[in-house]
Amino acid sequence: MIITRTPLRISFAGGGTDLPSYFREYGGGAVTSAAIDRYIHVLVNPKFDRSIRVAYSRTENVERLEHLQHGLVRETMRSTGAHEALEVHTIADIPSEGTGLGSSSTLTVGLLNALWAYRGVLKDPAELAEEACRIEIDRLGGTLGKQDQYIAAFGGVQHFEFRPDDSVRTSPIPLRTLDREALSDHLSLFYTGITRKAEAILQQQSARTQVNQDSLLRLRDLAGEARSAIAALDWARLGALLDEGWQLKRGLSAGISSEEIDERYRAARSAGAYGGKITGAGGGGFLLLMHPPERARSVATALAPLERLPVRITTEGSRILFVGR
Repeated sequence: MIITRTPLRISFAGGGTDLPSYFREYGGGAVTSAAIDRYIHVLVNPKFDRSIRVAYSRTENVERLEHLQHGLVRETMRSTGAHEALEVHTIADIPSEGTGLGSSSTLTVGLLNALWAYRGVLKDPAELAEEACRIEIDRLGGTLGKQDQYIAAFGGVQHFEFRPDDSVRTSPIPLRTLDREALSDHLSLFYTGITRKAEAILQQQSARTQVNQDSLLRLRDLAGEARSAIAALDWARLGALLDEGWQLKRGLSAGISSEEIDERYRAARSAGAYGGKITGAGGGGFLLLMHPPERARSVATALAPLERLPVRITTEGSRILFVGR
């Protein structure tokens, strides 16, 4: 039996520039993001017969790999060569779809880590991330970026550069434990209760890359400025950068924001938040806010009845928790 644990993520700046339609054609992209202490666990166990059983929000029992309807599980099993006499279970700490915390890519990285380990092969984070990108973008034809796979694999607080040749430069942002805890104290997530498929929003955004190139260039620059603000422990500046990025992101395509989301965001700012954004592609999921720690309760009151989810930054990427017989 193999059990892996892989973190979800929040993105501070640069989202959208990690789409291949942008970084391949416009000189590269950049994202600054962090792994958080909310996870997807994957359990892989041998099965007594030659069939495959996969349990997620539903359960599939099939005789052949090609009969699996869960595309990510099917293609990770195909990619690793572990595709018979297997039982695979996935467990998510939060709703596993449409929350904007990178759950699909977190799942892919966690599956790859577990299935390769089941076969006796240990992959480093860069290998896991790149293989996850190939599966999601190339093999399954998804319209999505590359940041989620990389932060899930590496963990910590990272600045990623996505180059036109598809290579990725990973730069950890060094923080002492106390400073990482201080950053965590300035963060809150509020669940809007709205789930959505990111694919449709990202398809629109990808199609509008040329129209949006000035905004995307600024978003790419903001990723570098966010890295500098984090390194300088300037949390108010980081919050202001989130706000600038959110104002730009709202104009990239239809459906990224809504009147309800805008109203909630204004209420949070009035209650003392430095800035924030909707996580992921937009349209719903979680509202990420930066605020002084002493304003956390005021911000939560202003956003009631939305539920606050305190988050902590985690240094760990995808890891193997258990290996047993």
